[in-house]
Amino acid sequence: MALLQLRHLTPHSFPFTPKVHFHFSARKSLRFSYSASASTTMAKEVLVPIANGTEPMEAVITIDVLRRSGADVTVSSVEKDLRVDACHGVKIVADALIGDCKDTVFDLIALPGGMPGATNLKDCSVLESVVKKQAADGRLYAAVCASPAVALGSWGLLKGLKATCYPSFMEQLSSCATAVESRVQQDNKVVTSRGPGTTMEFAVTLVEELYGKDKAAEVSGPLVMRPNHGYEYTVTELNPMEWKCNNIPQILVAIADGSEEMEAIMIIDILRRAKANVVVASVGDNLEILASRKVKLVADMLLEEAAKLSYDLIVLPGGLGGAQAFANSDKLVSLLKKQAESNKPYGAICASPALVLEPHGLLKGKKATAFPAMCDKLSDKSFIENRVVVDGNLITSRGPGTSMEFALGIVEKFFGRPKALELAKVMLFVRQ
Repeated sequence: MALLQLRHLTPHSFPFTPKVHFHFSARKSLRFSYSASASTTMAKEVLVPIANGTEPMEAVITIDVLRRSGADVTVSSVEKDLRVDACHGVKIVADALIGDCKDTVFDLIALPGGMPGATNLKDCSVLESVVKKQAADGRLYAAVCASPAVALGSWGLLKGLKATCYPSFMEQLSSCATAVESRVQQDNKVVTSRGPGTTMEFAVTLVEELYGKDKAAEVSGPLVMRPNHGYEYTVTELNPMEWKCNNIPQILVAIADGSEEMEAIMIIDILRRAKANVVVASVGDNLEILASRKVKLVADMLLEEAAKLSYDLIVLPGGLGGAQAFANSDKLVSLLKKQAESNKPYGAICASPALVLEPHGLLKGKKATAFPAMCDKLSDKSFIENRVVVDGNLITSRGPGTSMEFALGIVEKFFGRPKALELAKVMLFVRQ
């Protein structure tokens, strides 16, 4: 039995489903405020613009983390339609068009990266006007990955300021800012960051800027973030076996209303970066699902159709509502049981190991982990404090902050550790 121990983490409280408050404004669309606590603090107004070619991890992590803080986040499309085709085949539906947001005063505007997403943001004259006014009024603005150089720099909004961005854009950034290699850089009212692997740190920094250190700590705790950002990740593996596939892994990722969007998107994005064939299937009646922090995602097909295919791996993201939907889906449970009986790989993260795999007997004789506050539902708790656990054909993990390690662990099983580390470095999850 091969075993590599990981650093133990302190369990945190399970984040309950936020209350939803409705507000009407000058914008035509309905806006939402997501309160992650009973705090009476006035919700901060945040704009996150998205475009065709936006990096979905950077967009969704930023949105999700900010909504956990209680911020009223409006996701706006700079395209003609609300739905945008983000990188890696991910489809996101915005809350509003950018034109509906131009007269709203925001406490923060945060731009995700991705190419050509950053260029599409830069080329949107309405967004340029909105962000320039934000800067002129002395309010907070931020960008990650390519967008600090491609958008903010091109608009002249980084002059005389320290900023960072994705490594391949550093030369461009140096012509319009004082370029630094920090994972997250703040200077005056501007916060910038480097890429997908630094976005959670970036988003927590934005929470701190909006609400203070106590709120940032409150939000970051349940994320189960890494204690050592940038270091190589480790996976605890027992009973090692080869995960087989015919050249290209065929992977099913189930999503449902209430799925944790950060977890789903990181899994989908990273596995597609590795060139796996990922089918995103909706466990419900519609392709569009409303995730746990109210991000709207569009699946590739319904589970009914996806179930006709064969998979080398079936993966379940977490999120309380999503996990409950998975557990109640006879079709999905049947697929998982057939996968396990065939000794083919399957996996789950966050609430799903406890709420789906455990009650359906899919953890019997296996070591596993889950979201810290859900681990009491696991029969075998001997490995629960490890961030990612592989036991033969099963892989489990803890929460949003372990999702990249979870996805990279899958890449490692199919493609080898060198490929996984290469991806980790490209995403700035591990230092280059």
